[in-house]
Amino acid sequence: MPLLGACAVPHPPLIIPEIGRGQEQGISATIEAYKKAAQWAVEKEPDLIVITSPHAKMYADYLQISAGAGAKGSFAAFGHPEVAFAVDYDAEFVAELCALADEIKLPAGTLGKQDGGLDHGTMIPLYFLQQAGYQGKFVRIGLSGLPRDNHYALGVLLALAAEKLGRRMVLVASGDLSHKLKEDGPYGFDPAGPVFDARMGECFKDGDFLKLLTTPADMADAAAECGLRSFWIMAGSLDRWQVRPQLLSLEGPFGVGYGVALFDLAKRDESRNIGEQAAEAQRAEMEKLRAREDEYLALARYSLEHYVLTGRRAALPDNLPQELTGQKAGAFVSIKKDGQLRGCIGTILPVRGNLAEEILYNAVSAGTGDPRFSPVTEAELAELVYDVDVLSEPEPIAGIDQLDVKRYGVIVESADGNRRGLLLPDLAGVDTVAKQVDIARKKGNIAPGEQVKLYRFTVTRHV
Repeated sequence: MPLLGACAVPHPPLIIPEIGRGQEQGISATIEAYKKAAQWAVEKEPDLIVITSPHAKMYADYLQISAGAGAKGSFAAFGHPEVAFAVDYDAEFVAELCALADEIKLPAGTLGKQDGGLDHGTMIPLYFLQQAGYQGKFVRIGLSGLPRDNHYALGVLLALAAEKLGRRMVLVASGDLSHKLKEDGPYGFDPAGPVFDARMGECFKDGDFLKLLTTPADMADAAAECGLRSFWIMAGSLDRWQVRPQLLSLEGPFGVGYGVALFDLAKRDESRNIGEQAAEAQRAEMEKLRAREDEYLALARYSLEHYVLTGRRAALPDNLPQELTGQKAGAFVSIKKDGQLRGCIGTILPVRGNLAEEILYNAVSAGTGDPRFSPVTEAELAELVYDVDVLSEPEPIAGIDQLDVKRYGVIVESADGNRRGLLLPDLAGVDTVAKQVDIARKKGNIAPGEQVKLYRFTVTRHV
């Protein structure tokens, strides 16, 4: 049995006594659980431990595997260079894993800039593993901005590579939980924080990887989680296995959630094809979303899909309602994928013959012309969710006391009228007028102290 088991662990630097200097006693349950997890891993006598870390090199569109013979690192960034590590990598395993990724065209491998220094998301598990006596080889893997299915697939390949090479492997998924558990914590509080951590606790306790993989993206984002992608890879490594889960600890006294869980393998079970089940659940949800799209959303989808598939802009469909063809208005089209923004372009004032044309053109621009993102591909079309915001005519205001982040969007214009920044109303994470105006300033490349004109507008939102 090449794959011996997997575990989820956190990586708070203060858990290291030299760094915590007594503070670590506030997470004593995590420390004891960590020691137990490390001992559990070492007693399995693995040849190889794979660590997935949110703080290793991370790319938006690529899962990087650390290359070379090995790496070194220390906690110098936390004031303690004397706490140092050196590890040997399993180069043969890395080569096999990269070859398997190439076979299925998974964007994973050793390309990109290699950062030889070990990150703290890797070193904290190392600290406990080496204390427990582990002296074998490692593989370090970073996370990415790629979708859930890519991370899960990499986990599947990890188990396959271990099987092909006969490696006795343990996977360690390094990742903290929510960073938004307490008002006086380092990142503040969001109601999603405790909800996310409770969900992760249930997933770990029950070995419920379908629940893990279908965690709502908006919940994870609001909770400012750290380890979810790491856990996706872990779940993939256990694909088609019944597991014996143990939740050893779950706490967050400093405002950041820490969970420690073990997953022993029980027996093969084809019904535990969790990745496929999650993909099917996503397809079913997308079908529901499409079924309840109104004419605005359907038009945006039609426009972008036609352009991506044919390379030509679509003509307006027949029989559109009068509200789309009989009025002019500015409109923004936002596109999301896996809960993450994939593009957003719009017009403040109407520039087309009617609102329908405004949406038709802006949907293509959002999908192919947003400079923050690469153009949408044909393979992505089935996964995209659309929002359309129809803007009222902006009205000038005297000051920020006439704004309301829930009701009004804002336009910040430089005094010379040459630069503008716009922010829509009622956006997640934008909870004060000051923050709303500050973001709009930055979008317009307007300095904080620079004189500006302010405008407000309302939107009719179609989601």
